[in-house]
Parts: sequence; C-alpha cells; structure tokens
Amino acid sequence: MKLDLKLYRGYVNDQELVVFGHVFKSWAPDKYRLDRRGIRHAVSVIHMFRIKPLENVAVKLRFKNIDVFTKTLADGYFRFTIPYTEKLEPGWHSYEVSCKIYDFGIVESSELLKPFESKFGIISDIDDTFLVSHSGNFLKKLYVLLLKNINKRKIFEDVVPHYQSLSRAGQENDTASNSFFYVSSSEWNLYEFIDSFARLHQLPKAVIKLKKIKTGISDFLFTGRGSHDHKFEKIKDIIMFYPNLEYVLLGDDSQKDPFLYERIVKIFPENIKAIYIRQTGRKTKQLVEKTLQNIESLNVATCYFSNSHEAIAHSEKIGIL
Repeated sequence: MKLDLKLYRGYVNDQELVVFGHVFKSWAPDKYRLDRRGIRHAVSVIHMFRIKPLENVAVKLRFKNIDVFTKTLADGYFRFTIPYTEKLEPGWHSYEVSCKIYDFGIVESSELLKPFESKFGIISDIDDTFLVSHSGNFLKKLYVLLLKNINKRKIFEDVVPHYQSLSRAGQENDTASNSFFYVSSSEWNLYEFIDSFARLHQLPKAVIKLKKIKTGISDFLFTGRGSHDHKFEKIKDIIMFYPNLEYVLLGDDSQKDPFLYERIVKIFPENIKAIYIRQTGRKTKQLVEKTLQNIESLNVATCYFSNSHEAIAHSEKIGIL
C-alpha cells in the first residue's frame, strides 16, 4: 500500500495557528516532474489528477511545544486550527506532520508564516494575473497546461518588479517583507506547479490557497472552472485573520475577480487600499469598468491595466511604493 502526505504553507497570528495538507494512498501530485517535454509532460499533469485521497486517517502536528492530532476529511484534506499565544518571531517557521497506517508511516515538514510588522498585505490571483493561462479560452488553457512544461510557461512582463516592490513597500529592514497570499481557482493538485513557478521567477514567497482537490480525468477537464465562491471565502478568511492590515488585491478580467473583489470591499470597507485588474483581451470590458467605478465610490483606488508598468506607476502615484 502506498501512503503519501503533502503539506502546504500555513500561517499564525497572536491567537491562532493554521496548517493544512492532504493524505493519499497514491503518490501525491507533487511527486511528478514538471520539466518533462511534450506528451511526457501531459502524462505527468494527468497523473497529478489521478490521485486517491485517504479519508479519516489520523495525522499529528508537531510545532514548538504543540503535539496534537486530528483526522482527514473525505477528500483526504486536513486542517489544524488551534489556539496559539506563544511569542513567535516574525518570518517563516518549520512545522512537522506525521501519519501512520498499519506498518506504513510518513513524516513531512513545511513552513508557516508569522507576518512582519507591516502596513500592507498582498492578495493575488494566479491564472492570467501573473501566470499566462488563457483562462477565457478553454481549449487554449488545456493546451498550455498539458503541453507547456514549467520552463515553457510564460509570466506577464513587469509582474516580478511590481510584486517585489509590493513585498518591500514600507519596510525599512532588509530582512522584513509584506505578507503575500496567492488565491486561485486552480485545484490543490497544481500546488507544486504554482509554487515552483513562483520560485523560478523570483516572485515573493507566499501562503497559497487553492480549490478543493480533484481526483479523476473527468474532473481534470474542468480544472479551474465552476464556482469561484471559494476564492471569496478564502480572501475573507485571510482578512479576518489579519484584520489590522490594509490589503492590495490583484486579479484579472478573464473570470470573476472584479466582482469578487467588489464584494470584499463592501464587507471590509476599511481594509482594502487598492485593487488591480489585468486586462486580458484586446479591449477593456464595460461591466468590469462599471464595477471598478463602484469600488472607487467606496474610496478604494483601482487600476485596470494591460501592462504591469501601468500598475507600478499607479502604485507609486497612490503612495504604496
């Protein structure tokens, strides 16, 4: 019997700690190579969606003086949300999760974030916000996902300097940074690809929040599609977890980002500093423009841009950079 465990970056504030992951009776999606070419890459991607989660498996968290266990949900997902009031230095800290079935045992480690003192938190979408994905064209999106490996996938021009500048904005200490969160409608199956792509292009290290894991070929064909309400809930959870920050939200006009962000602004009218929406087509979208105008009426700055140098100039103009 195979047993595999995948952990994701967690986060902590002065009262609570959150870490999460999946347990599988197959290889975890991150075990498949991301740099194969042509059809071999396509096979790797398909294998990432042919996984078999394990339900009701005991998992144990170990962090500092914490030693606590829970069990996985029906899709193999587990989440530890526990009280934590110990003093902890800002930055990234290692944690460990283990599980055992019969004679099979596994231990993995990951990191959790205690944010540095800062004014801003940055929440960014992924597909067509910094990673060129063609989300508005189903067949083209499927083509690049299956046949373009991590070294062939493209990033939008000037995204990296913009994000790096946002990471440093307002920080006087070279070792400190603003906290980044990448929230997407891609599934947990693609976590390793997204994290590796971000590291490859030197994007800021982030907590990554994705959609419920998928477990079959039929599910794979609809990757990234369907309801985007989970993004709304995850963004809401982040802001509620760190309510003293002002947030910069970045997204694109290929799907629902402007409308999700409008809902967020209405619920957190004092927490959002600016919203950036990338134009993915040749023309701006009238409904997106109307939505951003409504957001501006709530005293939140907006920028609807086709190239990131416009977003950088806007960030400088409103005093973020």
